[in-house]
Parts: sequence; C-alpha cells; structure tokens
Amino acid sequence: MRVSRLLHTRYRVDDLDRSVRFYQEILGLDEIRRHKSPRGSELVFLQVPGSEETIELCAFPASGPVHVQADLTHLAFEVESLAAFAEHLAAKGLRYSDGPHYKPDGSGGFAFIDAPEGYEIELIQRSPVAASSNQTY
Repeated sequence: MRVSRLLHTRYRVDDLDRSVRFYQEILGLDEIRRHKSPRGSELVFLQVPGSEETIELCAFPASGPVHVQADLTHLAFEVESLAAFAEHLAAKGLRYSDGPHYKPDGSGGFAFIDAPEGYEIELIQRSPVAASSNQTY
C-alpha cells in the first residue's frame, strides 16, 4: 500500500494576511479556500495556477509565536527566468536572500527569497535539458 498523491503542505504563520499577500503578490499563487478549523485555526489554502498541490497557511495564536529555524524547510517553485524574477522582486522592494547561482554553462540555476515568517522559498530556473529529464537542484 502507498499514498496516491501529495495534497498540501502546511506552514504555520503569525500574520495570516501578510503571508497570504506575500504568496499572492510576490509568487502569484491563488487563494482557493479559507476557513476556520474545529480547534480554531484560521486556514488559507493557496495554489500555483495549473498545479494540483496546495499550500496551507495556518494561524493558530494559541500555540505561541512561530520560530522558523534556519535551513529547516523550504518550498521550491519553477520560474522562467531568475533575472526577470529579480526585476519583479525589485519592483516590490525585495531582493534574493541568496543567489542567484547558475550552472556552469549558464543554462539554469536557483535562488532564494524569504517569506514573511522566515520560511525559505527556492526559485529554480530549469534549462531545457533539466526540464525534459525532471532534474532538480
């Protein structure tokens, strides 16, 4: 027996509205639903257009403030161009927290930005060769 597919990944946040704005305005995700759980958590589900998996942002103040330790976890998203995405970030007053780092032949690479709570977001520019082979970084 095995699982059939990944449904969502949950990240707990202190400021739900600020985090939702980040994922929508900076990454272009769509809010697909919002509700309160039986235990009182405020939940927002976000999705990359064209993707099946979702990201669940959860605000649950009763559990205390969120403390994200360095290099604990990250989400990775594909972008067409790291250079173009850097321009998008600059227009929003942001910049990469690490990178971009390109392959030696310059055909692909990766960079990181930090979400409001300190979660890392990896952005990957894949080369045509990497895209056809499903290679990741």
